[in-house]
Amino acid sequence: MNDLKSIVEDLLDSYQQHPDLTNMQAWRLPTRDCMNDLTHKLESLLYPGLIDCVRNRSDLNYEIGNKLSEVRMTLTDLVTCCLEYANHYPQNRMKLPQAAENPCAFANQIVDTFLRQLPAIRSLLLTDLHAAYHGDPAAKSYAEIILAYPGFRALTVYRLAHNLHTQGVPILPRMMSEYVHNRTGIDIHPGADIGPALFIDHGTGVVIGETTVIGSRVKIYQGVTLGALSIPDPDKNDCAKRHPTIEDDVTIYANSTILGGQTVVGARSVIGSNVWLTYSVPADTKVLFVQPDLRMRTV
Repeated sequence: MNDLKSIVEDLLDSYQQHPDLTNMQAWRLPTRDCMNDLTHKLESLLYPGLIDCVRNRSDLNYEIGNKLSEVRMTLTDLVTCCLEYANHYPQNRMKLPQAAENPCAFANQIVDTFLRQLPAIRSLLLTDLHAAYHGDPAAKSYAEIILAYPGFRALTVYRLAHNLHTQGVPILPRMMSEYVHNRTGIDIHPGADIGPALFIDHGTGVVIGETTVIGSRVKIYQGVTLGALSIPDPDKNDCAKRHPTIEDDVTIYANSTILGGQTVVGARSVIGSNVWLTYSVPADTKVLFVQPDLRMRTV
């Protein structure tokens, strides 16, 4: 018992000495469980009858309305929490708009805008769905892609999180990205700018950085990194473009790494497997890693 009391005292002392590892004050933050539940409900609004047991019946409007009301209440509360936290803690690089000084009113505005844009997000996701179906002969149905393709699920949550991120919501979009990263192995920063009809095939190990720009109808295989070539002082260069631009109709094969904010991969180019690329390439270019000379002999 004395040992336990001593450990408690040491922990309390540690909390005082290292407050950056705590949130013991009055400003709440979203819990992971609450955010996970919210993300699941949003997915069910996007794909009714696939994520849950919704059926097209006469009272469907009431069922969707009830779920939308729950999402609105929960999301407004979580966004308010994040805005209040960011307003009161100095370790926050995200520049909040002036409207964030009234977190509750700003949160209501953000959530109303977000919910009104759900049909537009569904339209974007439809292009991703078609890209997966037409880009992979192994895909036997749209339902299979929605339910079983990690790349499509990662894009679903990315497109939701990106909307909140662009509206100035701190913390929560990153939590959503990590939620789906944990389940798919695909890490897409919500700040990335991704055009329609992206297909991430297989997907494990794909990393897409914050300032990446991806055009239309791009295809990416597993293990691809779209990353930063160097890390500037984030407190002085927080708006600097650090990640590459991938133009329309580019294919990037497995385990390739493309780095740098000034790196542009021109339209219709093909980046072969295992390529390390830190400079721009013009449109209609094939970039291939020359394999070592493989020799075989009888033992």
